[in-house]
Amino acid sequence: MEQVREPDARFQIGRGKVEELAALVNEKDAEEVIFDNNLRPLQSYNLAKATGVEAIDRFQLILQIFSKRATTTEAQLQIQLAKQRYDLTQAKERVRLAKKGEQPGFMGLGAYEVDIYYEAVKRQVHTIRRKLKKIRGKRVLHRERRAELDFVTISMAGYTHSGKSSLFNVLTKAAVTVNTTLFTTLSTTTRLVEIAKKRFLLTDTVGFIDRLPLTLIEAFHSTLEETIYSDLILLIVDVSEPMSTIENKLEVCLETIERIGASGVPVITAFNKIDLIGKDELQRKLENLKNMALKSVPISALRETNIDLLKQEILKTLRDYVRFAFTIPLTSDTMTFISELYNNAEVQKIDYVENTAHVILEASPAFAEKVRNQVEKLNGKIERL
Repeated sequence: MEQVREPDARFQIGRGKVEELAALVNEKDAEEVIFDNNLRPLQSYNLAKATGVEAIDRFQLILQIFSKRATTTEAQLQIQLAKQRYDLTQAKERVRLAKKGEQPGFMGLGAYEVDIYYEAVKRQVHTIRRKLKKIRGKRVLHRERRAELDFVTISMAGYTHSGKSSLFNVLTKAAVTVNTTLFTTLSTTTRLVEIAKKRFLLTDTVGFIDRLPLTLIEAFHSTLEETIYSDLILLIVDVSEPMSTIENKLEVCLETIERIGASGVPVITAFNKIDLIGKDELQRKLENLKNMALKSVPISALRETNIDLLKQEILKTLRDYVRFAFTIPLTSDTMTFISELYNNAEVQKIDYVENTAHVILEASPAFAEKVRNQVEKLNGKIERL
């Protein structure tokens, strides 16, 4: 149902529409009424009283879906934080209504409990934030460790249900849960992926959604911040949908990336699900989207179509690798050092001549600098860059 008018203070919609809504609920035997608009506690209560079923808004619906999908402790805490912060914004009105006696016992608030409700919610928020801080501390340590090992990181982003987890599984040969429901991924999953003998860390993140409430953006910051600190964002878009839907969702994704502070990170757009449309339709859509997605590759994660093209584009974007050679005397320390090179760089060739090793390798600039310093410590010599 739609109604164009100023929001009604008691019901959000007009009294005539409330009667229509109640009749529709009865006719369809509905279990719940969901408003796209934000509902105040008084409006939810009055609508529930008028229709006989619970009335919730879009934010509460998203929270319900998130709650069902959360499997990790961090995701569950983030959802609790979002819910408690939402309750804080509603608390004053709930307390005011209960104190005035208009709604005794409303939302579980007894006449003598309302005075401590607000402070109780604030304490819960503080407790959840303290627990999340510990988890985020561990995440920072992991990120710092990856930086020490000089791993290049790629974050996958995209609108919910665009096929991120399917592509993640194809690239990493992992077994991340994939199904047709929304928000399957609510916490990050990171795996090692090898492309043309180069190693990267690939992270699957929570899906974006249009008009994602600011409270949820803040609650999921620790999940989304993996995108901020990555070297490349792989943005997945469902290209099988109608053109207007694709443009809207792509715009939402780009705006969300900007909102979380990751607008400076290079982006490759993977237009997924090309197996569901014809070639002519695909070409028309790609032509219309070329100004929104400067670097793009049409793929099908399900059929593994054009995955090699996508890998080539990733390598091209992250092509600041340095190729150089050095000679180093053979000792127990140098053999350990060479073993570490195989784990963190692409060793293209190694020749053992008498008591020396001649090595040619390719690595990121930061790791190449570490190699240079170590070679000099071990009395070796950098021959060329």
